[in-house]
Amino acid sequence: MDFSSISIILLGSTFGLILRIFIKNNFKKSIGFNIQHTSIVNFLSSFFLGILVALNFINNEMLMLFYSGFLGCFSTFSSFIYQLFDLFKKRKFFRLFFHYIEVIFFSFLFFYLGYFLIRFF
Repeated sequence: MDFSSISIILLGSTFGLILRIFIKNNFKKSIGFNIQHTSIVNFLSSFFLGILVALNFINNEMLMLFYSGFLGCFSTFSSFIYQLFDLFKKRKFFRLFFHYIEVIFFSFLFFYLGYFLIRFF
């Protein structure tokens, strides 16, 4: 991998991290109901991924910028797994199961919504 590819990925990941931190610090307060910020980020990243897949980028730099850089840093799969593990340690198996289903279902739904919106227009 050359320096320009690394620079493109770093640029995308910087914006992904900034947006994730912004959502973590501000979004839960503004919507007012109990949904974890990592779930919101996962839903949004799935939506963005659906849009990007529908756009079908051929340009390798755009793929690195958005897929590897922005979405790679913006999405929070490791935080999602930690939340599941924390629920497991607390023996909240019912909540663990429904949180897992909730995130998988809504992430797929948002992916399809982003994909469908781009294909429709």
